[in-house]
This record gives sequence, structure tokens and C-alpha cells, in this order.
Amino acid sequence: MKLTMKKTACFLLFLSTCLSAQNSLHNQKNDELLVTNAMVVVGVGTPAEGPYDIHIKDGKIHAISGAKDDAEIRNKEIQQLDATGTYVLPGFINMHAHTMYTRAGIDMAQPYQHYLWLASGITTVRDLGSHTEVTLKEKKQSADGDIIAPRMFVYPMIWGNHSEKELKQKITEFKKQGVDGLKFGSMDKQTFHAASKLAKEYKLPVANHVGVEDMNAWDNIEAGTTTIEHWYGVPDAALNGVQNFPPDMNYSNELHRFRYAGRLWREADLGKLDQVLDGLVEAGVAWDPTLVIYEASRDLQRAVSSPWFKDYLHPGLEKFFQPNADSHGSFFWGWTSSDEVFWKNNYQIWFKALRDFADKGGIITTGEDGGYIYQLYGFGYLRELQLHQEAGFHPLEVLKHATVNSAKVLGQGDTLGQVRIGYTADLVIVKGNPMADLSVLWPRNIKPLTGDKSTGGIEWTIKDGIPYHAPTMLKAVREMVKESRKENQINYLVD
Repeated sequence: MKLTMKKTACFLLFLSTCLSAQNSLHNQKNDELLVTNAMVVVGVGTPAEGPYDIHIKDGKIHAISGAKDDAEIRNKEIQQLDATGTYVLPGFINMHAHTMYTRAGIDMAQPYQHYLWLASGITTVRDLGSHTEVTLKEKKQSADGDIIAPRMFVYPMIWGNHSEKELKQKITEFKKQGVDGLKFGSMDKQTFHAASKLAKEYKLPVANHVGVEDMNAWDNIEAGTTTIEHWYGVPDAALNGVQNFPPDMNYSNELHRFRYAGRLWREADLGKLDQVLDGLVEAGVAWDPTLVIYEASRDLQRAVSSPWFKDYLHPGLEKFFQPNADSHGSFFWGWTSSDEVFWKNNYQIWFKALRDFADKGGIITTGEDGGYIYQLYGFGYLRELQLHQEAGFHPLEVLKHATVNSAKVLGQGDTLGQVRIGYTADLVIVKGNPMADLSVLWPRNIKPLTGDKSTGGIEWTIKDGIPYHAPTMLKAVREMVKESRKENQINYLVD
């Protein structure tokens, strides 16, 4: 397999070189770059403005001005990118990402995942619980421009229950390695509070995946958790007693786990839930809901027939997604129409809780949790934006969740998440108006399903001032998928 992977790596290097030659701007670092004639969405919730020229210098936004005001700049011999007819947004921040190198025993070499993220406008990822040494290495390589990849914030995972001595050893070692934060999950109350205390001492923010334990959102409030991931723990904190599980409930059985998760929100006491939301807002706990990762539970047919799977689904992911008790989240061997109905109702209560949380001043961020439950990297993120809109948020608020809010939670609110002078030049250039239709963010070979071939698709993603041509990266991904299917003798299911 190692020899095969070397051959694949050589093929991808050759492919990347060929594709880069197709466009002189793709993956080219310039001391200065002028993005011209752009309609600009700053990211703070205000409407688009422009057309403006965006002058990028040394990876930062140096100036934003109307064309008539910058004739001198336009006449300088600097590289220009014509953004006529496009909307320019801040680079998206994926707050729930998992870097993966193998699925279902099949190697999945980068840059497959990195290209999909960048082609979807994601310039920054918060990696929650992947291989720490590897992601720290890739974080540096990305920062140095040695690989084509989003910016990375590394949050290694501490899962399950541990003694205080074990927690001290783990967190001390992570701190020495230079991680950016920690992810906690499936901890009982005692372990969670001990771990949170140590994280606070080391000034490490915490993303908490709450499960069905004896801790809930009230513990996050007490501990000052940075973000609650998904949604477990919030309705749990508003129950009258415990959830009404059947006698044969087995939480270790994922079919049971996800089935009865679909009944949880309806059992929450709405008065108590309001108090929980108040407490979260007052404590400054942000919410990263990852709405998309549960969508298969309410509409399995939609999930398994995603139009991007044919060209972009790696065979390792395809195999991993098939119902299998050994693959986390692949629990659909006994899913029923009744389960989907419960989940549809679950979403409506969840949506309202998110709106109420935001109305009270709570911070909502955006993450995808791709690589599980039929969600593909990048594509899952773009669908997450649509689900925020379905939850009742204006598209400008949706974009704020994905940019300004997420940057603030990362502690990068002064440098990332806005199209503003002095900020890092992370931009998404879209052929179409996302405020009118978020589906224009889909690649153009997906968007024509709605009939309009003249618009749609992220054209460019700019990270640290370096432009990456999204169609070029997507073409490379399609070739990677073809090569891996051939190598592993796997054909896509629809074929």
C-alpha cells in the first residue's frame, strides 16, 4: 500500500503542476494583488457594497476603494484579478473539521480534503481531535505556504473519563506541543470539571461534545466552555427528570442512540430551556450546531443521493458511509419512516432554540463534521449555511455565523472574518449573489440542476492573499477520485 500511495502522490503532484499552468493566478503568491470591480459583503451583517477594488499587499487587505479613486493603483504593474459580476465574501471558517487520511481501510491522501475545503470557500478550519502531530505539522506547512490547505487551529481530543493525574499529563503534553485548544467528549461530570479547570489554567479554549452523561449545558455554563458542539446537553438540561428511554435502550448501539436522540428536543420543558439559553448567553458559551451532520436522520434519501457524490466521493468515504456497526455514524441498517418524522419535528424545535439563543445575544458559529453520516468535506459546510437559513436566519446573518462569529470564538476577531482594511486577505469570490440564493455557492456542475448555467460556483478562494481557482481544484479532486476508484477497483454505486 505504501508503494501505491507513493505512486498516487507522484500522480497528484504532476496533476497539480498541469492544472496550475492552466491559470496564471492559481496558487501564485504576489506581493501585491488587486481584485477589481467586486461587490463586497463585509461579513458583519450589513448589505453588499460596491463595486470596489480590493488592494492586497503582503497577504493583508491594504485598501478598499472605488475604481475611480484608485487609478494610480490600477496603472501600477501589479497582478489583477477581475471580479466583475461577482460577490466577494470573507473566507469561511469551518469550526468543526476532522482531518482524515484513511476511511474504511482505504488510504485517502491529501490534498483531496484540503482542495475540497478551499474550493468551498473555507480558508480556516478548527480541527477537532485528529492526529495531533500530523495536523500540527500541516498547520505549519499551510502557514508557510508549503501545501495548498486552509489555515488550521488544532484542538486535540480528550475522550471519556480519566483520573486527574491522567488529565494533567495529557493536557500538559498538548500544551507543550503548541495546540490551540482542546476538545472534550463523553465525560462524566467529575472528569469534565477537572479537565476544564486544567484547560483554564493553561489558557486553552474548550470545544465540548456533550453526550448522554450526568453532565449537561449547566456544567458548560459553570465551567465557561468555549463552544458546545452539536446540541446534546442543551435539551438534556431542560428535562423534567430523565429522557423517556425504552427499557431495552443501549447507548452503545448507535441505531438506538440516534433514534432516541430524535425524540429528545420534544421532551424538554420549554420554560427550563429558556433558562438554559439565558445561562449559556450570560456565561459566553458559543454554540456550533453542525445542523448538517444529522440531516440524513430526517431525510435519508436526500443524503444518499447527493449530486456531488458521483464525481467527488472518495471510495474510502463511500465504503465508510454504508450501514456498519463498526463505522461511527453509519447506523442506518434499521432506520424507519417514523424515525424520520421524529427527526423532522426535532429540527423544528432545535431551529427555534437556535433563534432564541441568537436573539438573547448568543454567538452561533458554523461547522460541518464532514467525513461522517453522508457528509462530504466542504459540500457539507455549504449545506450547513442553507440549514442556518432554514432555521430562520437572514442570509447576511448566516454569513456572519460563518465568518465574524467564528473568528471571534477562535480569538481572531481582529484579523479574520471580515473584508476590512488591515485584516488577513481571506476572500471568497462567487459568481452570483448569495444573499438572493445561497445555492450559488455550489460548483457550477452542481448548480445547473436548477437550470441557470450562467451563474453559480465559487470562482476563487483567496487565503493569505494567495488566489486558488476553485474549478481547478475541483477538477483535480475529480481526477483523484477516479484514480482511487481505479486503484481500489471500486465503482461508484450509481454506476
